[in-house]
Amino acid sequence: MCGIVGVLGKHEVAPILVEALKRLEYRGYDSAGIATVNEGVLDRRRAVGKLVNLSDLLVHDPLPGKSGIGHTRWATHGVPSVENAHPHRAGSVAVVHNGIVENYRELRAELASHGFRFETETDTETVALMTEHHMKSGLDPVQAAFKTIDQLEGAFALAFLFDGEEDLIVAARKGSPLAIGHGDGEMYVGSDAIALAPLTDRVTYLEEGDRAIVTRNSLEIRDERGELANRDMRRINLDVSRTDKAGHKHYMAKEIAEQPVVVAEAIRSCLPAASDRICLPGEDLDFSKLDRLTMVACGTAFYACLTAKYWFERLAKMPVEVDIASEFRYREPPIPERSLALFVSQSGETADTLAALRYCEGKADKIVSVVNVPESSIARESDLALPIHAGVEIGVASTKAFTCQLAVLLMLALKAAADRGTLTDEELADHAAALRGLPSALNTALEQDNSIRVAAQRLSEARDVLFLGRGLMYPLAMEGALKLKEISYIHAEGYASGELKHGPIALIDKNMPVVVMAPRDVLFDKTVSNMQEVMARKGKVILVSDDEGIAEAQDGVWATIRMPYVHPSLTPILYAVPAQLLAYHTAVAKGTDVDQPRNLAKSVTVE
Repeated sequence: MCGIVGVLGKHEVAPILVEALKRLEYRGYDSAGIATVNEGVLDRRRAVGKLVNLSDLLVHDPLPGKSGIGHTRWATHGVPSVENAHPHRAGSVAVVHNGIVENYRELRAELASHGFRFETETDTETVALMTEHHMKSGLDPVQAAFKTIDQLEGAFALAFLFDGEEDLIVAARKGSPLAIGHGDGEMYVGSDAIALAPLTDRVTYLEEGDRAIVTRNSLEIRDERGELANRDMRRINLDVSRTDKAGHKHYMAKEIAEQPVVVAEAIRSCLPAASDRICLPGEDLDFSKLDRLTMVACGTAFYACLTAKYWFERLAKMPVEVDIASEFRYREPPIPERSLALFVSQSGETADTLAALRYCEGKADKIVSVVNVPESSIARESDLALPIHAGVEIGVASTKAFTCQLAVLLMLALKAAADRGTLTDEELADHAAALRGLPSALNTALEQDNSIRVAAQRLSEARDVLFLGRGLMYPLAMEGALKLKEISYIHAEGYASGELKHGPIALIDKNMPVVVMAPRDVLFDKTVSNMQEVMARKGKVILVSDDEGIAEAQDGVWATIRMPYVHPSLTPILYAVPAQLLAYHTAVAKGTDVDQPRNLAKSVTVE
């Protein structure tokens, strides 16, 4: 969840480190710090809170040097404080770390027996102290770092910087991503390509268990057995301009507005202009040879999977199991023969999802991933990785990645239906035409921004909110509630409308807003019946529906949000837009931090 960066450069490195950390701040913003080596002397600066606090500190207390490491933190061990901020230093070594050292207590006990004292509550301090211990025992910096790495249990990405070593960074990864960037007489280390994109387009991704010796003119990588490893250098194609706000107040607003364009790109990637058949990039899948599907994800991606369950079962008549990644592998579920395991992750580095994928290796017939980062660990370890083409998503609350995930998953379900013969050619053509018209419908949905802002202003005064939906709208109700609680801090829950009478209706009173997702489909009348039960108890209903639905059911509702009509299969993708905008405008009205909500980070790379 934290972001790390390292630079061995030709110029003063502090401003380069801070700029790189700005691109990684979506990974954590509890505290930040940098360390440099200048004329052989190791020093550091750290600050609590947003990265701007570190920038202010460096204005008043500069840190010279052309070699350095930096870190932006999402707290795991220890509260956010200067003492707990990275880089951690012990004598002649400084360390930045993303992940969790699970055996740090045992290592602390060993260090205490050697007379070492501790200044922080963090597991990372143990890494610095253990490296210093090995150096005092006679090992050189590389040997000491490698010996320390061998002692660590858990998940980590690490970068080490040493006093007296102006041309050396030692880096390592196990469970958390790390990339090495190649420059002209310069080298870089970063948690992901976003940090390195303005510096270089040549990147080497460390693989599981790798450790690297980095100098300005060389890179030596050794695998977990200590043997030399050849890792490919790749060219990355990341448009840095897509990481700015493009005139919007927040990244989230920009990313919501981008959805017609990126969803269109996702659709084009699998639906050629001259065909009504889905064509997957890369290795093809034949769903006629598969009997069931297991889908695994976390957070918003999990709700995308729950939505896709409806598509696969309705359209392809294929049994589907959906699991939260953090629970999946601990259940040790059996994976029957002729099973496809499908993993969905925006970053492609989600720790729980990656662990679940590895559990399925050798058990499932095929492993497929739906990811936004084609070079990610989950993508590289899959038999087939399907990119969603959302582009860089900086806002912590996922928006465009969610709708692009849905678009790709729907097309995958249509591919399954075609392979299994459960839809006619006419039905497949109908779905293809609807998909091609979806970007236009998304544009129309975005035009409802003003009416959604008005509804959100009312919503901002609530303490609790319910979201209701049936069928394909049920997972979206849960996603809408998640978005609202993530960035506005209002308690919100999503329920299947039919479950209202089985408990949640007890919460309804005149102070309870209820957002009802109700396109005019075969379940509309049942949803409206549940909505009437809410209004009979003075609940305040915000009805999200199309023209026909609003005309039929708007009497007595608190507010309406009008959506264009689309093919019923596409409604979760379209109705995600008002759910996102409701959350966004509510958070703005409350004055919360939209892009960097408290306690959250974008990429969850620790368990």
